[in-house]
Amino acid sequence: LTMPLRLASAAGLIIGVVAIVLQFGLSFPARLGQGDSFVGALLWFFAYFTILTNLMLVLIYLSVMWRARWLDWWRSPVTRGMMAGAIALVMGFYHFVLAETWAPEGLFRVADILLHYVTPAYYLIWWMFLEPKAGLSARNIPIMLVPPVVWLAWTMARGAILNEYPYPVLEAHVLGYPSVLTNIAGIFVILIVLFLGTIAIDRFAKRGARGD
Repeated sequence: LTMPLRLASAAGLIIGVVAIVLQFGLSFPARLGQGDSFVGALLWFFAYFTILTNLMLVLIYLSVMWRARWLDWWRSPVTRGMMAGAIALVMGFYHFVLAETWAPEGLFRVADILLHYVTPAYYLIWWMFLEPKAGLSARNIPIMLVPPVVWLAWTMARGAILNEYPYPVLEAHVLGYPSVLTNIAGIFVILIVLFLGTIAIDRFAKRGARGD
């Protein structure tokens, strides 16, 4: 490993852990105070795509620092390229759709900025300039879509039971399923475009490294 990659990965790991732990320390007790159970509060916290994607970034940085075999999936160029597209979606969706819907203050605002702006921007820079490129292609997109689809299926199933969804655009009990399906379709179109963007960057960088 090069020293810049190791140092940048260590910094990303620290930033990511601080962001997630801070949000957990603020949100989890508040959820318990609303009467939720310990398990229920955990499931609620990890229902958010933002939390799960930030956790994925932490594991990617950890996979650079620690050569344990169970981290192999997070070393995959497909996984790392997928997360470039997914975390770009997190940042863009929050900025253009969710940011106007609430106004966090104090440490909540700090956690909000870390999770939606700092960690996404940091990872995108890390991925573009330090991650070795491996020649991704459009054939990788179906695999890249599997984790988001699994998250969505779980989220919609949980929401149908509890009438609780992590994001307003998914609230089927309020909007109705036709509107929610339209929202989902739009989000996945954007996600595929972002994946195509990461693939294009990967291929361009790989050709540049070869001197083509």
